[in-house]
Amino acid sequence: MTYPHPIIAREGWLFIAVAFVVTLLIHIFLGFGWAWPCWLLTLFFLQFFRDPRRPVRQQPNAVLCPADGRIVTVEASHDPYADRNALKIGIFMNVFNVHSQRSPVDGAVIQVKYFPGAYLNAAIDKASLQNERNAIILRTADNQIVTSVQVAGLIARRILCYVQTGDLLTRGQRYGFIRLGSRVDVYLPLGSKPCVSIGEKVRVSATILAELQAM
Repeated sequence: MTYPHPIIAREGWLFIAVAFVVTLLIHIFLGFGWAWPCWLLTLFFLQFFRDPRRPVRQQPNAVLCPADGRIVTVEASHDPYADRNALKIGIFMNVFNVHSQRSPVDGAVIQVKYFPGAYLNAAIDKASLQNERNAIILRTADNQIVTSVQVAGLIARRILCYVQTGDLLTRGQRYGFIRLGSRVDVYLPLGSKPCVSIGEKVRVSATILAELQAM
């Protein structure tokens, strides 16, 4: 599933087009004094739905960051999607981050699990298990399991996932999008070495989250 990078994510084209047309009409008929808040909203949509190219790190055993944002969790935890103990790394995305998700590893999608839920602030830990979310479970070539979970946030109302069981993903490959502030959690095998710390700002595909233990 190759996704072209037209700078602006396809998920935002309709929002941007509608905002631009409505704003332009207000500007023409009512003037700039009425239109300037709408121009700001249009600019907000442009920056929110940007989807720039990013370098994809190729270091062996590296788990790449699946989203832009800030690290809010690095801890031993239970992976409820693959039913195992795991290292959990949580990334919080605010409305100014890029919101497309990309695969953290090369691997096969062995399961996709969607759960309806609440819309709590995605920065808090309980949002991981109580908010609307979608998990993809990946198996690497050396049989290691990596789970990547899209979590809706306080004002997010749409999780989009474009992969299904059986798909083969390459690291850095785009697989989903979350509209407005949200979170992505990654569950890794115990023994994986975290390469980020809480509070650190990370970039999708360009930041190495962790290193898998060699099998």
